[in-house]
Amino acid sequence: MKKYAYIRVSSTDQCEDRQVIAMSEVGIPQEDIYIDKASGKDFNRPKYAELVTQLKKGDCLYVKSIDRLGRNYEEILHQWRILTKEKGVDIVVIDIPILDTRTKHGGDLMGQVICDVVLQLLSFVAQNERDNIRQRQAEGIAAARKRGVRFGRPVKKPPADFAEVVRLWERGKLMTKEAVEQSGLTESTFYRRYREYRKGKRK
Repeated sequence: MKKYAYIRVSSTDQCEDRQVIAMSEVGIPQEDIYIDKASGKDFNRPKYAELVTQLKKGDCLYVKSIDRLGRNYEEILHQWRILTKEKGVDIVVIDIPILDTRTKHGGDLMGQVICDVVLQLLSFVAQNERDNIRQRQAEGIAAARKRGVRFGRPVKKPPADFAEVVRLWERGKLMTKEAVEQSGLTESTFYRRYREYRKGKRK
């Protein structure tokens, strides 16, 4: 049996030191620790993919907590089954001792059942919390829009002398590039404001 560790932090500015220390305390050498700095929404992570190719039947994979493995309920269970059922790898979650598949080797069927139930429960709770966060965000945005809050880039207004710029441009006394520069707008915004201006004049 060989021991490996998987560590994940969500972004490059987060520190993985706490997880590295935990892995060294259970006797995993530095060269067998795989670290990804990536989101946990899926398992498309380079170091995780590399780790899976190294794992052999009878090996043991350590993670500090279940959310370091991933944050998607279905994906966590899918990967857990691949590792434990298909590859014959054991998994140990340091922060949750009951999530230790090595119990099955001691004939502890009840321990294995509890492990599976706890895993599914924790994964479900994590996924449900993320769904609730997204729902609250959507409700907050909808409420803000009802109050008149506008999202996105602020509207770039034309200058006070825009009408004069347009008049000179239409008469050919200003090139398009000159009209755009005098308006302080991008070319696409200039044309958009010009259409709005002409539409307003026709009303």
